[in-house]
Amino acid sequence: MQNIIGWDAGGAHLKAARAENGIITRAVQIPCPLWLGVGELDRAFYEAEAVVGRAPFNAITMTGELCDAFATREEGVAGLAAIMARLLSPARAFFYAGRSGFVAKDEIAGHAIEIASANWHASAALTGMRAREALFIDMGSTTTDIIPVAEGRPANLGATDAARLVHGELVYSGLARSFLMAGPKLVPFAGQWAPLMNEWFATTADIHRILGQLPEGADMLETADGREKTKAASCARLARMIGRDIIEADAAAWERLARFFAEAQLREIMDAAALVLSRGLIAASAPVVGAGVGRGVIHALAARMGRSFIAFDDLIDAIPEARSKACDCAPASAVALLAAPHFAA
Repeated sequence: MQNIIGWDAGGAHLKAARAENGIITRAVQIPCPLWLGVGELDRAFYEAEAVVGRAPFNAITMTGELCDAFATREEGVAGLAAIMARLLSPARAFFYAGRSGFVAKDEIAGHAIEIASANWHASAALTGMRAREALFIDMGSTTTDIIPVAEGRPANLGATDAARLVHGELVYSGLARSFLMAGPKLVPFAGQWAPLMNEWFATTADIHRILGQLPEGADMLETADGREKTKAASCARLARMIGRDIIEADAAAWERLARFFAEAQLREIMDAAALVLSRGLIAASAPVVGAGVGRGVIHALAARMGRSFIAFDDLIDAIPEARSKACDCAPASAVALLAAPHFAA
């Protein structure tokens, strides 16, 4: 039996997916706030290991090289790779470098830019193997990736985060961790346009919680004020964004405001998707393939675009108990499955 574990070392979460003979059997997402220090990766790894176990082969992708712990992306790639190699030893570990495929630890220096934040490429590449033409969209807790898949492969214009932001392939808005002050600057409230306070009072997790659209386990890190993860507490945090207290309006008013923020977020992603689609690379009949904890939002987006929707986990083989989490952790699942021929060689 061939056992491979795919790892996605992000700046806020560590994700892992175990593939046994090409079938995802276990997947997990663990909070890993690297801005608190790279020691968080050790802790998160052992928590993940308790769920997915060990395997002789490991495929690793990352986005955590962007965290404040590292001065440059190259330093971050080298640092995270060294930690993961140490934690996984003596098992074999290879790192995903986008179009260059998997590289060994001693090849990292020559592929650092390709390895940096390449997790989206793995998911899109696997999508292309299962759906020849599609618009792949992965909405995580922090960002949203929008990648056209044409002729069975990713048809991205950007390779780095900077280029992908320019081309609409990366939107820095996610289901849980995005600051509301980074969205619209004026919001409708009590018949007036209210300016926002430029403070970290609330996040997108709060608006989706208020609207009943936040999947269980999607919001894994501490709230902006350190208080409860309840609808009432989220309304209180939302009220702070416009300089108010929760008692100044009823629940319906806070729900209307949350809905406006959710709509603004959807429009931002919709605009980026429209930019990507304007290249004319994929037909109007091509589906949207949705992944990540925010795929419910992507499902709604597909309906607005008049396109069919396919969940990422419908494109892969996974046991029923692991399907949902395998979709949440799409890049980890993808590298585990893409690596199978590499390790068989």
